[in-house]
Amino acid sequence: MTNRRSVLRGGGFAAAGMLGITAVESGATPASASGAVYQVMGNPAETGEGLPFPGHLTREEYEHLKTFDEADFVVFSNQQWDRFGESHAPDVRVHWPDGHYTDGLDQHVEDLKWLFVWAPDLKVTSHPIRVAKGELVAVHGVFKGTFSQPMPDGKGGFNQPTGESFAMNMITVGIFNRQGTMDEEFFFYDNLALYQQIGLA
Repeated sequence: MTNRRSVLRGGGFAAAGMLGITAVESGATPASASGAVYQVMGNPAETGEGLPFPGHLTREEYEHLKTFDEADFVVFSNQQWDRFGESHAPDVRVHWPDGHYTDGLDQHVEDLKWLFVWAPDLKVTSHPIRVAKGELVAVHGVFKGTFSQPMPDGKGGFNQPTGESFAMNMITVGIFNRQGTMDEEFFFYDNLALYQQIGLA
């Protein structure tokens, strides 16, 4: 029997929720939906833990998750900006953690390039949890890097590099269209925690 307090305390609530969804759809219990007794995770950004692709995906859902993997692990992590159209619609709307959003693929790519200005070794290293239902996809990602170059502060100046590394959990929610690209994307991660890790807060 899963201890609910342990699930919440261990940071595995989202994973347990995914198993619950799988259980509801299949008529099984969360434990049997995973094929074994579920073990809650620690912090995937530190431990590298993760779950395999969920079961019972349609071909469309599977392809959406594979598109996410390719976009993060290959295209983004290797700065293959000319390939972003493979996963994002030309007029994609992207929502950022601070509440602002941008429209259009070109602007999205420019925003992503900014991250590599101050952390040129930035990479998405894993997708510990992936969920897909129809055109809706939610992926838990881990991104890592080092604050090794000056960071533009948006006021004409720079924050000087601290040499500190970071390892962050993030959630991305995407809404796909019939062409297999995202019309809308939502990023969720803790900006304060990121700035604390790199020594700016």
